[in-house]
Formats: sequence, structure tokens, C-alpha cells
Amino acid sequence: MFSIIVAAGWPIWPLLACSVVGLALVIERFVSLKTSKVLPPKLLDEAITVSRTTIPGPDVVTKLERNSGLGEVLAAGFRTLNSNPLSTEDDLRAAMESAGRVVAHRLERYLPALATIASAAPLLGLLGTVIGMIEIFGSQSPASGAVGSGNPEQLAHGISVALYNTAFGLLVAIPALVFWRYFRSRVDEYLLNLELAGERFARHLNTLRQ
Repeated sequence: MFSIIVAAGWPIWPLLACSVVGLALVIERFVSLKTSKVLPPKLLDEAITVSRTTIPGPDVVTKLERNSGLGEVLAAGFRTLNSNPLSTEDDLRAAMESAGRVVAHRLERYLPALATIASAAPLLGLLGTVIGMIEIFGSQSPASGAVGSGNPEQLAHGISVALYNTAFGLLVAIPALVFWRYFRSRVDEYLLNLELAGERFARHLNTLRQ
């Protein structure tokens, strides 16, 4: 592997940095976008069941808020109703939507960086290819003007730089693009379900207010 890096020349180092950063982002997103951390399946029903007769106290609301992204949205509704029992349905929705925007921002964190890596890696590979081609033409003999009549070692090195950087750029870009699309669709699904859960919970809290 090290011999390949040496043969590819200095243009491969930015690609290696992109691959390390991309791998770290993918691992971080897999951990942060677990269903249990964003949208636990039974949390909404449990929150509705617990609050059928009375609004939970601050301790329970704080525990709910720390549970998950959905918990933050539900806790915002509880807090609004606890602070002002006469809150309108619009007030409840506004508080939950505000909490939802914070959660949405956190869910989408680092996705632009992953998309940038997917877009930049092929360009970095192309840069390495161009540099390799420059070395190839630089190795030619000005007298003969024929390709291959110059320094064979410099010619071989230029070809290595061109091919290795092209291949490595694609090897970095393709997985980054695949994972970006996967995480993007996962986040969109979470946001839709959070919105639907918030609507249902807002109607529930409105009945308690009445």
C-alpha cells in the first residue's frame, strides 16, 4: 500500500486526507442516526399514555428531553403547557416546531461535508492525472518530439501518478456519494416521522388544555 502511495506522488495526499475524514464522518453518522437516538418506536405512545390524566413534572420532562430527538420535540410541548396552561394550540405547535428545527439541524450535521468530499475527490483525482500527464510530457526529448523517447523512469512515474490518482479519486468519491445519499434519505424519513409525531402530540396536548 505504501509503495502505491509513493508511486502516486504528492497529489494523492489530499485524497488520503479526504478518505480519512470521510470514513470518520460515516462512522459518526451511523452512531448519531440510530433509531433509538432519534425516533424510538414506542416513545410517542408512552408520552401520550403518561399524560392522559396530568402533565408530567419538570424531572420527567427533562428525562424525556434527553431520551432522543423525538423526546426533545415532545418535551417542548410539555414545557410550554407547564409554563402556561392557557397556551393556545398555535403556541404548542410553535414550541414543538422550534425544537424540531434544532433536532433537524443536528440530524443534518456533517452531511454537507460528506457531499463535498464526494464532489471534490474526483476533481482531486483529475488534478493528479493532469500532474501525471505534465510529468509524462516533461519526460519527452525535445529533439525527437516522439512520445516515449525521453527518460523512461520519469515517463513511468508520470503514468503511475496519472492512473493511481484517477483510481483513488473514484475509490474515495463513490463510497462517499453512496453514504451521503443513504444518510440523506434516512434523515428525510426521520424528519417526516418527527413532523407526523409532533402533529399527533400537539392534538393530544390541545385536548389536555381544554
